[in-house]
Amino acid sequence: MTQVLVVNSGSSSIKYRLLDLPSGHAVAKGAVERIGESEGLLTHRGPAGEVERREPVADHAAGMRAMLAAFAEAGPDLAAVHLAAVGHRVVHGGERFTAPTLVTDEVCEVIASLSDLAPLHNPANLKGIQVAREVFPDVPHVAVFDTAFHATLPPHAHTYAVPREWRAEYGVRRYGFHGTSHAYVSRMSARLLDCGPADVNVIVLHLGNGASVSAVRGGVCVETSMGLTPLEGLVMGTRSGDVDPGVIFHLRRAAGLTVDDLDDALNRRSGLLGLSGVNDMRELIKLIDNGDEDARLALDVYCHRVRKYVGAYMAVLGHTDAVVFTAGVGENNARVREHALTGLGDLGVRLDHDRNERGGPVISAPGSPVTVLVVPTDEELEIATQALALVS
Repeated sequence: MTQVLVVNSGSSSIKYRLLDLPSGHAVAKGAVERIGESEGLLTHRGPAGEVERREPVADHAAGMRAMLAAFAEAGPDLAAVHLAAVGHRVVHGGERFTAPTLVTDEVCEVIASLSDLAPLHNPANLKGIQVAREVFPDVPHVAVFDTAFHATLPPHAHTYAVPREWRAEYGVRRYGFHGTSHAYVSRMSARLLDCGPADVNVIVLHLGNGASVSAVRGGVCVETSMGLTPLEGLVMGTRSGDVDPGVIFHLRRAAGLTVDDLDDALNRRSGLLGLSGVNDMRELIKLIDNGDEDARLALDVYCHRVRKYVGAYMAVLGHTDAVVFTAGVGENNARVREHALTGLGDLGVRLDHDRNERGGPVISAPGSPVTVLVVPTDEELEIATQALALVS
C-alpha cells in the first residue's frame, strides 16, 4: 500500500490530493470550497475525468461526503486502493508535537488546546481530522505540523526576551510556520546543488499570501521569521509582519481600539492590502504599471523586508550556498525576485536577469558565489511522504 490521501481542512474548505509514493504522482485531487455558504463548490480531477458541482455544503461532514462522491464518480475507488494513511496538515503543534504524529483521541485534545495559538487554523484542521477519522476508521491518520520543522531552532533563536513566567505559563516563544514547505524546498534545493541536505546551507523564501523565510544549516532549521503566531516577520498579503509592539499600546490609548480590533487590523487589513488596497501581488504589479504610487511603495516595503532578512540570515549561517524562492509569489514573480535581491552583490548574491525572467531553476549569474534558485513547493507531497514514513 503506497497511496496516501492528504487532507488540508480550512475554516470553509477541504482541499485534498491522493498521491502514489514514492513516485509522487497525483492520482486525484480536488477541493470542496465555500462550506457553510449558500452555494458550495466542489472540483475534482481523477483518472476518469473531472467533476464540478455547485450546491450547498452544510458542514465539513457534508464536504467529506461530497469528496467521496466525487471519487466514486471520477475515480479512483478509495475502497479499492487500500489507503496506507491519511495525512493531515495541522498549523500549530506547540512544543508538544515536533514530528509527524499518529492521530489518537488524546492527540486531538492537545491540538484543540493549542487553538489559542492558531485560532484561525487549528480548529478547522481538527474538524477535518475528526470527520476523516469517521469516514476512514480503519486507516491510520497522521498529523503533520507546520511548526515541526522549526522545532530545531536553538534556544537563542526561539526565546523572546520577555518575563520568564510568560514563557513558562503561556508558551510564549517563537515556533515558526510553513514548515512542510521549508523542509521540502530545502531538501530539493540540495538535490539541485548535487549535494546531500547535510552538506549545504540554504535560505528559503516562501513568498505567498503568507510569507516566511528560514535559514537551514545542513538540513536543520536554525532560524525562521514567523514567531509565536504567523504574524511576525515578512510583509504579507494582509498581515503586517514585524511592527514595534509599542504601536499596539499607542493605538489602544490614542484610538481606543480593542484587542480584537488590533488583531483584525494586523492580521487581515495590513500588509500589501493596508499599503495599497490590494493583497494579490499580480494586482499590485498592475497598479504599479499604471502609475499608482501607493502600490509602488508597497512593493518597495515588501522587497526591502525580504532583502533585510536575507542579509540577516546570511550572517546567521556564516556561509550560504543558496537563496531559494518558492510559493506563489516566489515561483512566479520575476520582478519581486530581482527587486528583493538588488544590492546584495557584494554579499555574493548575483542575479542573472535573463535567467530570472525564464524562471529558473537556477537564476543566479554564472560564477555567483551564492546560487539563487526557484524551486516549486509541494506541501502535499511532503505531508504524504512524512505520513507514509511514520506508518511504515
